[in-house]
Amino acid sequence: MEGDPRLPVPVTAFGPLHLLAIRVHRLVNTGRCREGIEAADAYLAIARQCGDHRTEHFLLQGKMYANLYMGRYREGAELADRLLRAHRAAGSALGEAKTLCDLAQFDVLRSRYVDGMRNLARAAVLLDVAHPGRDRRISALCSFAEAATAAEMYEIASATYEHLSEATNAFDLVHATTLLYWGLRLNHIGRHDEGATRLRRCVAITRPHVEERPDDVRAAAMLALALAKLGDLIPAEKLAREAIMPLRTAENYQPARMAHLALGLVLRAQGALVEARRELVAARELCAFGGRPDEKPIIRYELARTARETEDSQSARDLFEAVEGQTRELWRVRLQRLAMLRQARQQEEAEAARAHAEREVLRDPLTGLGNRRRFDLLLDRIDTGHLAAPLVLLLVDVDHFKAVNDAYSHSVGDRALREVAHILRAHCRTEDVPVRYAGDEFTVFLRGDLTVGREVAERIRAAVAGSNIIPGVNLTVSVGLAALTDGLTGETLFRQADERLYAAKFSGRNTTAF
Repeated sequence: MEGDPRLPVPVTAFGPLHLLAIRVHRLVNTGRCREGIEAADAYLAIARQCGDHRTEHFLLQGKMYANLYMGRYREGAELADRLLRAHRAAGSALGEAKTLCDLAQFDVLRSRYVDGMRNLARAAVLLDVAHPGRDRRISALCSFAEAATAAEMYEIASATYEHLSEATNAFDLVHATTLLYWGLRLNHIGRHDEGATRLRRCVAITRPHVEERPDDVRAAAMLALALAKLGDLIPAEKLAREAIMPLRTAENYQPARMAHLALGLVLRAQGALVEARRELVAARELCAFGGRPDEKPIIRYELARTARETEDSQSARDLFEAVEGQTRELWRVRLQRLAMLRQARQQEEAEAARAHAEREVLRDPLTGLGNRRRFDLLLDRIDTGHLAAPLVLLLVDVDHFKAVNDAYSHSVGDRALREVAHILRAHCRTEDVPVRYAGDEFTVFLRGDLTVGREVAERIRAAVAGSNIIPGVNLTVSVGLAALTDGLTGETLFRQADERLYAAKFSGRNTTAF
C-alpha cells in the first residue's frame, strides 16, 4: 500500500476495512453483543496488521457499545478512555465530544455523577462550536442525548432530540422513549397534567410509525404503554398482548418490559389485580437483562400501587407511601444532577474562555501561528524537562525577503508570509508546533528524530519552491535543523539549528542543512 498509490479498491473516509466495523456495529445494534465483541477482537488484529487506524477506531467503538448494552460498564469505560485519548491526539473535536458523552454515560451508570456531569459539560462546550461534518455532529449529539437520558435529565435529552429532528427523523422513536419515561415519572410525583402532555407527544410520534409498520413490535410496545397510562385501554391491551412474545423471543428486553408494564396497567384498570401483578413482576424480572436506570423505580412504583389496591391493609398503604416518598426523593436527586451539570458547564465555559485568551496571547496575528512568546515558553519547557526527545527544531527563513518587500510592497510581503505559514501548518501534525519567530523567520518544534525532521524540512522547502505565492517570483526558503539530545538546553538547541540555517544560506539558499 505504501509503495504504489494506486490501490485495487476504493478507500473511503472510514478506512479500507470499514465493512468489518459496520458488521460489528450491526451485530451490537441487533442485540448480538457477544458475537460483536468476538468479531471486533478478530477484526482488530487484521486492521492493525494492515495499518488501518480508522477502522481500528470504529471497531473499538463497536466493542465499547457492546459492553455498554451488556452492562459491563468498567470494561466499556476503559475502551472509552482509549478512544478519548486517540481523539485528543488526532485533534478531533467532534470525536472527543462524542466519546466524552459515551464516557459520561458509563460514569452515570456507575453512579459517578460528578465525573459524568463534568464530561457531559465538556462535550456540550465542544458541541457549541461550529464544526464541519454533519453526520459526525449528529452522531455526537445523539450520544449527548443518550448520556442525558441515562442521568434522567429528560429536559436536556428531549431538547437535543428535537434539535436532531431538524436534520433527520432517525431519532424520533428514541425521542418518544424519552418522552414516555418522562411522562411516567411526572405522573408518579403527582404532576399528572405535565405527564399526560409528554405521553400524548409520545403517542403522536409512535402511532403513525406503528400504523405504517405494524410488524414493528418495539414501537408497538412503546405505544401500548403510553396509551395504557393515558387510559386508552382497549388498543393498549391489544398492542401489548401481540408484542410480548415476539419481543421476548427476540430477546429485546427493554420493549418487552414496556409491553409487560402496559398490560399490567391495563389489567389493573380493569380490576384484574392478580393478573396485573403477574405482568408487573415479569417486567421487573426482565430488568436482570440490563436496562435504563429509571425503569426499576417506575416498575417498583406500579407494583406498590397494585399491592395497595389488591390488599387494602395498613402494611400495603405503608409500603406504597414509602415507595412514593422514595420516588419523590429520586426526582429531587435528579434535579440536583441538572444543577450539577449547569454548574459544571459554567466552569467549562470559563475554562474554555481562559484557554482561548491564553492562545490569543501566544498567537501571531498575521499568520495565526505561535508567536515569539510561544517560542520562549517552548524553550523553557525543554529546560524544565516537560518537552523531551524525540524532538527536532526546524528554523525556516524566507530567502531574499527584503527584496520582495522592496519590490512588491509590504502588503505583498505579508501575503507571502501568510502563505508560508499555511504550508508549515499543512506539514505539521497535531503534536507539532509551528511558530513565527521574527519577521520572515519561522520555527517548527517537530516531534520525531532527525530522519523525520529532514523529511519534513525537505517537504516544506519543496512545497514553497513549487508554489506560486507571488506570480513571477520564485519564492524559496532555507531550513536549518537540530535534534534535541540528552543534556541539551533549549538555547543550545536553537543555536545549533541557527548555525545550520546559516550554512544553508551560504550554500546557495533554497536548501536544508542538518
